[in-house]
Amino acid sequence: MKKTEFKNNEVFLEKTDSFYLNNITESVGNIPLIKLRKLTVEQAIKATILVKPEYMNPSGSVKDRMVVYLLKQAIRRGELAPEATIIEATSGNTGAAVAMFAATYGYKAILTIPDKMSEEKVNTLKAFGAEVHICPTAVPADAPESYYETAKRIHRETPNSYFIGQYFNLDNIEAHYRITGPEIWQQTKGHIDVLVGGIGTGGTVSGIARYLKEKNPHIEIVAVDPIGSVYYQYHKDKTLIEPHTYFVEGIGEDMLCPTIDFSVIDKIYQVSDKESFLTARDLTRKEGIFGGGSSGAAVRIALKHAKNLSSDKVVVVILPDGGMKYISKIFNDNWMREKGFLE
Repeated sequence: MKKTEFKNNEVFLEKTDSFYLNNITESVGNIPLIKLRKLTVEQAIKATILVKPEYMNPSGSVKDRMVVYLLKQAIRRGELAPEATIIEATSGNTGAAVAMFAATYGYKAILTIPDKMSEEKVNTLKAFGAEVHICPTAVPADAPESYYETAKRIHRETPNSYFIGQYFNLDNIEAHYRITGPEIWQQTKGHIDVLVGGIGTGGTVSGIARYLKEKNPHIEIVAVDPIGSVYYQYHKDKTLIEPHTYFVEGIGEDMLCPTIDFSVIDKIYQVSDKESFLTARDLTRKEGIFGGGSSGAAVRIALKHAKNLSSDKVVVVILPDGGMKYISKIFNDNWMREKGFLE
């Protein structure tokens, strides 16, 4: 069985040809592509739309890829010491991946999260054994009480701690350049014309796009940004708008992050909360694919963008997480009506 030694003498067992995995983090990735059927027929779309349901990763989102890669890199560099405390600001999915990693390898996890996130997400972090600090959403990113700044303060005050900083850590992009991009290229055998994905930190789309553009510069990269986020307008004319709160979780941002590479993004569409949530419900009820709000947002824009594409075109859509994290919100008719998303 092959072993890899790290500088701090922590040993990870790499994947082998055995009939079992050595730990849960080895199950990250290799997520299939699934063809949409009913939604494309309903809208008379000729192109093939393939979704990649990243909620099939062990902690339930695409963030598993980035977190496992990033933390193992930190161990290799000697930045993450044994029995350290891992600290991160999260909208929930990155936090779940961090908490899973910490539970697997014997670290402590302290996570900060905005108060708009679903109860399911918060309880998931706690279930893995993480310490969770809930912070106000409607404050500037640089406010002391924001979840970004709270995480930084806890890091300063905690001995033997490692702060991931997914919004600024360029390993975020590198993870998807080295792992997710090649996976999509291999799965499609290079027959991909458009990639569609939501942008939060921007690392997922940027990393995949860099790899795909190297393979074929004609592949179109389409990003999805919720109304209220700063990315759409900045990509359009380099204007930085005043952000405002929106309900969809995990995509959009109230500041520019160095983990988004605008140079590899060809087009950004805006999407509303209502469009995101209703499409997520349609995706579940008509395709049996249980995606969350950001997945609904990505599918909504993929359908819109594909309307004028010919039958020989292939569109791949990243579904960041699943609907189980939003039972109390998107899939709760009372909540949807209270917020004005259902008639």
